[in-house]
Amino acid sequence: MNTRASDYCTRFLAGIDAVAPALWNRLVPVQPGSCLVRHEFLRAFESSGCLGRENGWEPAHWTLWSAADELVAALPLYRKWHSYGEYVFDWAWAEAHMRHGLAYYPKWLSAVPFTPVSGPRFLCTSPDPQFLNRCLSDLKAQDGSSVHLLFTRNVPAGANGAGQGEVEAAQVQSLQRAGFSRRDGIQFHWVNRNFADFEDFLAALSQPKRKKIRAERRKVAELGIRFTVHQAHHINPQLWAFFFACYERTYALRGNPPYLNLEFFETIHREAPAMCVMFVGHDAQGPCCASLVLRDGDDAFGRYWGALRDYPFVHFEACYYQPVEWAIASRIRVIEGGAQGQHKMARGFDPVATASWHWLRHPAFAEAVDRYLHRESQHLDRVLDELEERSAFRDAASGSQDNRAG
Repeated sequence: MNTRASDYCTRFLAGIDAVAPALWNRLVPVQPGSCLVRHEFLRAFESSGCLGRENGWEPAHWTLWSAADELVAALPLYRKWHSYGEYVFDWAWAEAHMRHGLAYYPKWLSAVPFTPVSGPRFLCTSPDPQFLNRCLSDLKAQDGSSVHLLFTRNVPAGANGAGQGEVEAAQVQSLQRAGFSRRDGIQFHWVNRNFADFEDFLAALSQPKRKKIRAERRKVAELGIRFTVHQAHHINPQLWAFFFACYERTYALRGNPPYLNLEFFETIHREAPAMCVMFVGHDAQGPCCASLVLRDGDDAFGRYWGALRDYPFVHFEACYYQPVEWAIASRIRVIEGGAQGQHKMARGFDPVATASWHWLRHPAFAEAVDRYLHRESQHLDRVLDELEERSAFRDAASGSQDNRAG
């Protein structure tokens, strides 16, 4: 049965709790990064007080409802009053607006707050392009200078049998027709190539990289630092308090308050304990540092990190070598290492392309940004090719992956 746009009603929600968890989560596809747009994860940011108008992140989630009051599509959405915590930098765009007497904030942002992980943004029961077109039209009709969809990963094939590539192509066409410009980026991910253990992983690396990693791990061991791994319900309140003290101190050393608070981490652990994997370093005085990764099935994302006492090379051990060793033993497919960091390549992480989409209301700025992003994309294509040639793996041709995200 054909439906018309008038058969649907748009609602902007001032908080994720305005929709039932089961209704929202029914829209979330099964794919890497999807756990981060589930109701319980988005709610943790809001219920812990990490978001809000006073913090510059004002929830305004876009939802589309049928005439029968069925939720058929959604987009995690925030009215932003600054550009902190995004990891796709548009400060120059904001400054250019200001120089010309135009307000850049508020702007509209679809992303997982403070989390540079690619995943689905537009959530829908069907790949019907009319739903995405309705969403983009609604966003452009709001006040504000611009709309930004960060770290997008397209939804999989839908119930109508459309293939993955077909759905992706249709979404890209909808974004382009709506005047959105694509911005490319580069991250570094570790990929499990069926390694038997950490030594097997090292054997796949070039001799200089293998030697460097062994030397760094040996120096940490000589300092008398050992690590323990804690997962799911084995992370107790004392460990969370210790971890947050480490995390908070690391931000304080840079002169900034942390984006997230202890209540956020405790909420995630309470709502989805299987997501949490913590690596704790111990010296002669007791626990001294910790890192945290989030697990979703066969994938792991990012790492939060901090230390109460500083030692050389411990950061690499806590944030790379310990998670990689755990990932191999746990049959994890990939560790997405977060934003930036070419130093990760020397530790077996490969470059991977990311994509975001941007629409600016002012025609002159939109045209200028589109030209800039086109030049930037060409430059990043060359950079990605060069980085792939510098893979830490002995066979760089087979070790690199051409994952140019849509």
